[in-house]
Amino acid sequence: MAKPDNRSDNVEKLQENVQNTIENFRETQEYLDEHADEISGEEMEQLQEKNARREESIASFREEIKDEAAAQND
Repeated sequence: MAKPDNRSDNVEKLQENVQNTIENFRETQEYLDEHADEISGEEMEQLQEKNARREESIASFREEIKDEAAAQND
């Protein structure tokens, strides 16, 4: 028998994901700022691309949070 869909903590989980992603973004940005002259162009490009994907994820998480919050209020 399948478990019932418990969405009561989805907003909290999504917010936690946003915070973790922001922290990873900042750590990578700090690394790039501090070690720009030490890392290869290829590594820098990869890390910048990863941060760009993180920005997209953050925006998606925030939209999902809005949707979940609205669903909980219905």
